[in-house]
Amino acid sequence: MRQDRFATRHIGITHEDRQHMLARLGFDAIDPFIDAVVPETIRTRSPLNLAAAQSESEMLATLRALAERNTVNVSMIGLGYADTITPAVLRRNILENPAWYTAYTPYQPEISQGRLEALLNFQTMVTELTGMDLANASLLDEATAAAEAMAMLHRLSNGKRNTFVVDRDCYPQTIDVMQTRAEPLGITVVVGDVAEGLVDDTFGMLINYVGASGRVRALGPIIEQAHAHGAQVAVAADLLALVALDAPGTLGADVVLGSSQRFGVPLGFGGPHAAFLAVRDAAKRTLPGRLVGVSVDADGKPALRLTLQTREQHIRREKATSNICTAQVLLAVVAGMYGAYHGPAGLEAIADRVARLAGLLAAELHAAGVAVLTPAGFDTISVSVPGRAEHLRQVAANAGVNFRSVDADTLAIACDEVTTPEILSQVLSVFGAHRSADELDAAFTNARTLIPADARRSTPTLTHPVFTMYHSETEMMRYLRRLSDKDLALDRTMIPLGSCTMKLNATAEMEPISWPEFAGIHPFAPSDQTAGYRSLIADLEGWLAEITGYDAVSLQPNAGAQGEYAGLLAIRAYHRSRGEHARTVCLIPSSAHGTNAASAVMAGMDVIVIECDAQGNVDIDDLKRKAHEHADRLSALMVTYPSTHGVFETQINEICALIHECGGQVYLDGANLNALVGLAKPGQFGADVSHLNLHKTFCIPHGGGGPGVGPIGVRAHLAPFLPNHCLEPSAGPATGIGAIAAAPWGSAGILPIPWAYIAMMGPDGLVEATQCAILAANYIATRLEDAYPILYRGESGLIAHECILDVREITARTGIGVDDIAKRLMDYGFHAPTMSWPVTGTLMVEPTESESLAELDRFCDAMLGIREEIAAVESGEVAVEVSALHHAPHTAAALLADGWDRPYSRTEAAYPMPGQEAAKYWPPVGRIDSAYGDRNVFCSCPPIEAFTEA
Repeated sequence: MRQDRFATRHIGITHEDRQHMLARLGFDAIDPFIDAVVPETIRTRSPLNLAAAQSESEMLATLRALAERNTVNVSMIGLGYADTITPAVLRRNILENPAWYTAYTPYQPEISQGRLEALLNFQTMVTELTGMDLANASLLDEATAAAEAMAMLHRLSNGKRNTFVVDRDCYPQTIDVMQTRAEPLGITVVVGDVAEGLVDDTFGMLINYVGASGRVRALGPIIEQAHAHGAQVAVAADLLALVALDAPGTLGADVVLGSSQRFGVPLGFGGPHAAFLAVRDAAKRTLPGRLVGVSVDADGKPALRLTLQTREQHIRREKATSNICTAQVLLAVVAGMYGAYHGPAGLEAIADRVARLAGLLAAELHAAGVAVLTPAGFDTISVSVPGRAEHLRQVAANAGVNFRSVDADTLAIACDEVTTPEILSQVLSVFGAHRSADELDAAFTNARTLIPADARRSTPTLTHPVFTMYHSETEMMRYLRRLSDKDLALDRTMIPLGSCTMKLNATAEMEPISWPEFAGIHPFAPSDQTAGYRSLIADLEGWLAEITGYDAVSLQPNAGAQGEYAGLLAIRAYHRSRGEHARTVCLIPSSAHGTNAASAVMAGMDVIVIECDAQGNVDIDDLKRKAHEHADRLSALMVTYPSTHGVFETQINEICALIHECGGQVYLDGANLNALVGLAKPGQFGADVSHLNLHKTFCIPHGGGGPGVGPIGVRAHLAPFLPNHCLEPSAGPATGIGAIAAAPWGSAGILPIPWAYIAMMGPDGLVEATQCAILAANYIATRLEDAYPILYRGESGLIAHECILDVREITARTGIGVDDIAKRLMDYGFHAPTMSWPVTGTLMVEPTESESLAELDRFCDAMLGIREEIAAVESGEVAVEVSALHHAPHTAAALLADGWDRPYSRTEAAYPMPGQEAAKYWPPVGRIDSAYGDRNVFCSCPPIEAFTEA
């Protein structure tokens, strides 16, 4: 065996460990064990047709060669994407720091206070810049945010009107995504000049501030006119422009949205970038996505948590207002810290410089006889070059600068944070105007912006102390360290979350995303400059098709739920292409992830729930009854495989055949693909389409709740209905469903991560990872089954890659529930398993293949230790109200308090496991009062005095 074999680094269980674990399960080898777990009816026995595994150094050399096939021109394309400077202190201490990128979504707030504070900073920054009351903790991209705003305004109008007007100067990719989203919801999108008036049926409108052409419109009169018509107004705003322009909120906007990309987040060929959505206080309970709020802990001290909409699709399912599950947390953290690092004065200087450079460029071009079409603007100008636009764009590209051809007669040129007089000199030379960098530098001193006097910002920006405290690198470095120390991420401990697959994100996989050849590419750069990216994308599409057994793959969906939505739209379009418009029924098992139902409703489908049997499988009789009852209207079945209950259902082939017999399609949710890779292919055992969570099975890190990538694989008959894109014909079929994401290939900047993972694992390593993930889950189930009943098992008595621990009887006898166990695990130094999903009162555990036997045993020891504490309550030895379980987690402040009147010692509270003293994680706050936070919604940074007083 090669000593540099990557799989041995990625997989935590040694060969000797595997033999020990197999023996405990009653097997002497891995193959018979897997044969007992995975039904023969779905197995693929042929090896994966992938190249042999590369070592880390070989992969990096191969990927470097791909990167060098990209051309990093100066990007002046605009359209909502700007080059930016990521401060090195943020790049090293956030983007490249596993304490930040390996964290999970902050559903356990007591051990997530660091990233919650960073997100609260982001929300505060957005609300102050937009002039709105509150903002969410990021969305997927600007186009998605616009579509969510449209849907939200439609709900607020009670559906009495169905027309949404989009100004023609909005970004084309935003219009594309909105049109995709509008049609299934019965909304008509009308693109025109919003100043020309609105049709009677209009419930809302969208206007860009700044427009795609660079134009800055006077918002006030347009908003007044819309309100007089009974319509509400969404404004797509540029955050940097808002440093210099009047805040839309002060001008009457109802919703403000946009991207925070230019606040220190690399272009990355389109993503990932954190978008924002800001609203009035009255709309807070309809706001999609996540919202960080301020609450209090058990000691009455301020503490942060997700509020209101936390996983609301799980609660409301088909009544959910959005299917948003993954956000762009890591990128929102970077953007918020960029604002804090520069502060109001620094941002004002950057905005002023960008605006003055654009003004200088306009003046110089005008002096050279070029017609400038942007009388009022911020960073972008449009110029008239009759019949010469494409020629001049190519001349500029050859000189190392990218413009945008609007049409045959018009070019658009955008300035940004990296624009210099040297670059302007190159730009002017394209138009035959020769000015040296020194001359332009001198002229810049007196340059004027294109910002109209009546549009200049009149209100202060970023007044909270957090934006004035961390301007030196020393202070920012220490602030980021303090925040990360408050959190529990994968760099400290196993995170045993069922369905979430918190596996190793190897450093070699992560390194290339910072390379300029990947990070510095605009999503609409000319195709001859992106050969490396396109080759990488083609590789990844082909590899994922081979792994899943599908015929075609689209990488555009930039989150798992977006993949669900894209897959359902493909099914819908397929039926319509056959004239079967009545097929609108979507069957969904009761155990399904809540986004399934939310996505189905967004796709214009009618959800009918299928029951599960006592073993957690789809109730075949109920499925048959409902499939035949709705056969004339059946569109799809959404099924997760292995099941959400952690079981390989043996009847999956029969289920797929039944749906096809009734004229429907099978959507197989790929959330649990980590139990299938190399062993079975959904596209070969009956499914028609799946989304794949690249942030789970294929090692893109969770980033504290995002980024994610959720591509879809489809069989050949659905391939004509994959997503496409208005600005990139090669991104999808001409017959496709429209754009799902703003960029042609979604969050392309992180695609090198799964590419590297597959390349280094190779076909054998991928199979080995799947086997070890299943082995680890069964080992944990065996160790814990006497203490916590395992709720569901397969026919062989074994489970798939995750197991559900049933705590309901314990709760009934003692009053101790999953919350108490989850919080006490924090004292043991662990993140909790998935709580109360898919079954209320249970814990779902998934260990993944990356954890060592020692770590698996440490987790099991912690769970068994907690079971002993529960037993003391059961026996009456300790009352539940005074137990360590009830008071967990225990903070250092609580343990150092003068009084201690509990029946357990401070040592037992702090160090429940042997050896913890050497590396103790201290929860920064006590148990958080969730009800208080929902009753008292406060979603921006409280004054610093609040924390001091507490």
